[in-house]
Amino acid sequence: MDPRPDTEGAGITVQRALELPGLRSGLPEILAGADRLTRTVRWVHAGEVPNIASLLKGGELLLTTGYGLGTRPADQRAFVRTLAERGIAALVVELGPRFTRLPATLVETARTAGLPLVQLHREVPFVAVTEEIHTEIVNGHYALLQRAEEVHRRCTEALLGGGGVPQVLAVLAGAAGNPVFLETPDGRLLYAAGPGPEGADPLQVWEGLRGQHKDTPPPAGSVLVDVPGGGPGTGSVRARLVLLPVRAPLAPVHRMAAERAAGILAVVLMQARQEEELAARGRGDFLTDLAEGRITAENAPAQARVLGFKPGASPLLPVVMRLGDTLAPGGGWAVLARAVAEELAAVGVPVLLGVRPV
Repeated sequence: MDPRPDTEGAGITVQRALELPGLRSGLPEILAGADRLTRTVRWVHAGEVPNIASLLKGGELLLTTGYGLGTRPADQRAFVRTLAERGIAALVVELGPRFTRLPATLVETARTAGLPLVQLHREVPFVAVTEEIHTEIVNGHYALLQRAEEVHRRCTEALLGGGGVPQVLAVLAGAAGNPVFLETPDGRLLYAAGPGPEGADPLQVWEGLRGQHKDTPPPAGSVLVDVPGGGPGTGSVRARLVLLPVRAPLAPVHRMAAERAAGILAVVLMQARQEEELAARGRGDFLTDLAEGRITAENAPAQARVLGFKPGASPLLPVVMRLGDTLAPGGGWAVLARAVAEELAAVGVPVLLGVRPV
């Protein structure tokens, strides 16, 4: 299999390019790399110079009549190898005055290098082929932007409807089909949204893939997006969005949606200073689920540790209190919660303190 398959919305595949009328009219014949036609074509380039690889950046579909390939087998091998090393998507050679059939040396080198090689049996206008493929690529990117903007619109509607950061994360998790996490710049979990694989709790997912591996790269295919804080230096990052591909692969549209959601979260966090509120809400959700039997006794200790609770051997005492109406809804509880936590910590009593809106 090709190690660089197409990712949704990033471009079109080599296979799709060959199916478009322009190249299809040239009667394309695939000579090498038939198992790598899912590669993404990010652009089209046409040229006839021997050193054309130096002009490419990777991901191109190269159109040529073969005059730059050289006449000696050694030159032809070097031409194909440098293109493969450059990471182009495919090499398409139009048969004609230069070649009536591509040399075996060229074909074998392409097979060895894993480079899709296609020969066209009929002449095609390269300009028309380029325009056609580029139009397809641009249309794909436009569709990608539309999908990302739809997620942005739903996140905005959630806020305008009275929701906050949890609701924004829930929208993003639903769009991505995977759990979404908001963590501090140093890797402390603030909030989680969306189910894990087969309905597993997202806290278990985060602990297994992030909580115990803060200093290692995230799993392949993950999406990490910084939530800007508006300050210089380390203060320029207030939090981090993490999308983990545990239920389905993540596509470029999900990164774009996460980047837009991060902009919304940045505004909310700067206005309301919600980091501590989010963490407390997450702990409150856990405590509520525990009290109502939605978390088993076997899983509770591990999930509590994810939230920073490290109990000793003493019995645990659950306490529930309702805030008075005189406390400001936006921050009075935070002052009280912080005071309680500090008082208990001063006497060596571990506490898991959460808040639950009613």
